[in-house]
Amino acid sequence: MKPVSVQVITYAPTIFSHCQHCELAFQEMGIGERLRRREAAEALPDDLIGEFQVVSDWVHGLLERHGPRVRVEVLDAASIRGFIASLRHRIGRYPAVVVDGRDTWTGFEFGAPDAAIDRMVAAARVPPVSAARSPITEGRGLPGSGHESPARTPPQTGA
Repeated sequence: MKPVSVQVITYAPTIFSHCQHCELAFQEMGIGERLRRREAAEALPDDLIGEFQVVSDWVHGLLERHGPRVRVEVLDAASIRGFIASLRHRIGRYPAVVVDGRDTWTGFEFGAPDAAIDRMVAAARVPPVSAARSPITEGRGLPGSGHESPARTPPQTGA
């Protein structure tokens, strides 16, 4: 089963790191973790941090409910990928949810995307017709298809 693709475009905290040498030096000096916490705290204004927390809680709930049956990708709306995805799907408000690259929703009401994702996951769970039970694999073939089994083919007369 192919997982349902869920792309969430929102303003997300972005933390830039230093080069590997500087990171190692900061860690050895004992200030690496402190710098990370400060950068994370200052990555977004308070109102956007609150909005991101709402989106994060929804994504975690989605993953708890469906597990590997959904593949979630969170894009920062201010990043290049987020900007391009916004253009591609004609999104102008955030947060936005794009399901399987087709259906889009914006805003903090996640009921409609939840319902769509639930339907898609349920539809993907329905097992396809098993090849073991098809008329062709049972040796019957479809009448008139030229795939009839020899047992059902009329005997040929030798004239």
